[in-house]
Amino acid sequence: MPIGVPKVPYQIPGDEEATWVDLYNVMYRERTLFLGQEIRCEITNHITGLMVYLSIEDGISDIFLFINSPGGWLISGMAIFDTMQTVTPDIYTICLGIAASMASFILLGGEPTKRIAFPHARIMLHQPASAYYRARTPEFLLEVEELHKVREMITRVYALRTGKPFWVVSEDMERDVFMSADEAKAYGLVDIVGDEMIHEHCDTDPVWFPEMFKDW
Repeated sequence: MPIGVPKVPYQIPGDEEATWVDLYNVMYRERTLFLGQEIRCEITNHITGLMVYLSIEDGISDIFLFINSPGGWLISGMAIFDTMQTVTPDIYTICLGIAASMASFILLGGEPTKRIAFPHARIMLHQPASAYYRARTPEFLLEVEELHKVREMITRVYALRTGKPFWVVSEDMERDVFMSADEAKAYGLVDIVGDEMIHEHCDTDPVWFPEMFKDW
């Protein structure tokens, strides 16, 4: 039977005793967010809203975004990416499992030097696809033009943030390109590979990772 969202004891500031709350609510209070599903409007609004709130609450401390997602809607992914560039705290992006399609775009959007992939993570690039390919011909032609503009914009972001030439990224996006964590680092999608780096930084810089992860 599914166990649902685990509950953990957490003492809310001002309360005398700890109460049992959802695990993810505790993590949010520690400035740790999770993208663990297909990217759609609901999860996008959830994550962007939390990023804005945490930025207002504390504009200095880093925010940590864990990613395990097969990708999803173009505009929703771009909304998360743009929010990450807008809020004042640095955003750590941490891939565990897979970051495919728009999820890899969000992974790329983390603060440079603060983009991480766990050793067995997989990252995948491919070109954006249309959700309205069954539309009538006039609408279809308009969408093809719009899709071409979006593809070029996304390609330019990949090229800018990875340091790869535009034509290289454009050719790679013509097909599905799966990468290991090490290959993603060599490509420029992430900066750090491996949980051993997390342990190293946790021992030397307590601000680098949430306090609750130090005992990993």
